[in-house]
Amino acid sequence: MKKLILSLLLISLVALTACGNGGSQETSSSKESKAKGKSNFPNKPITLIVSFEAGGGTDTGARTLMPYVEKELGVPITVVNKPGAGGWVGWSELARAKPDGYTIGYINTPNLITGYVNPSFKRKENLDSFELIANHVTDVGAIAVRKDDDRFKDINDLVELAKKKQLTTTSTGVGSDDHFAAVKMNKNLGTKFEAVHTKGFGENLSNILGGHVDVMFANVGEVVKPQEEGQLKVLAVMLPERSPLLPDVPTLKEAGMGDISSASARGIAVPKGMDKENLDILRAAFEKGIKNAKHQEKMEDMGLLVDFRKGDDYTNMLKDEEANVNNLKELLGW
Repeated sequence: MKKLILSLLLISLVALTACGNGGSQETSSSKESKAKGKSNFPNKPITLIVSFEAGGGTDTGARTLMPYVEKELGVPITVVNKPGAGGWVGWSELARAKPDGYTIGYINTPNLITGYVNPSFKRKENLDSFELIANHVTDVGAIAVRKDDDRFKDINDLVELAKKKQLTTTSTGVGSDDHFAAVKMNKNLGTKFEAVHTKGFGENLSNILGGHVDVMFANVGEVVKPQEEGQLKVLAVMLPERSPLLPDVPTLKEAGMGDISSASARGIAVPKGMDKENLDILRAAFEKGIKNAKHQEKMEDMGLLVDFRKGDDYTNMLKDEEANVNNLKELLGW
């Protein structure tokens, strides 16, 4: 009888221990779930806004990168083009979107910054309207003409003629890097470049190839392919050193025109107020995607050099550009 009672007690003890372990396993599983994230973000497709026309440097870079980020996030990312107002059609929509991580977008300098520094627009949005994810590409300025334009053998020919008469140039909007590049040359060299503003590179390329403008001010990543295809002749790059993508093209400095530089930084941002945990998920996915070796190879093949920056490095880069734009306001009568 005593043995029977002892056996029953042992069985009860084992059962209680098992229940205790089951409860412990449940708590452990819960902790593991929390470690991975309180939410299951993202759990539906994400929209990425590109504030310029399809086919330009920003659009091409975005569409090249997204498959690598999709792989990290496990959901599709749809690129939507929202051109207009020098980029501000798209950026206004991005800034006002619900900060849930399902609407993200590219922000471009200096266009983004000139769009709110310019007092005539009276915009309330600024850098503080966004949470930054990472910089993707910094694309140096380039000056090109039609391949068959025999007026210009080199950059010196172009500048000399532009000092004597007004020449029209391409531009992606008032205060864009292309516009600033032309204005800087006017101030420093006495040229008479007059910008013709459009919604993006596609329209600019049509204008230069159709003979509707004299000169193309663009970015290296946008002119490499047209030059290879015999459409354009790149006369100079606006960087202190030659671009590795156009090693045979001189800099303005080499041509004796001083340190006139121009570049466009293209990074990714979300509306202000996004949940930090979900924001960190996006940041980690974009970092892995941007740093992916195959992605970087594809970008270089298209004439786009990756310039990954995050955190304070990216923030300081944008703040420096903001200061630079403020220093140039007088050039545009702001």
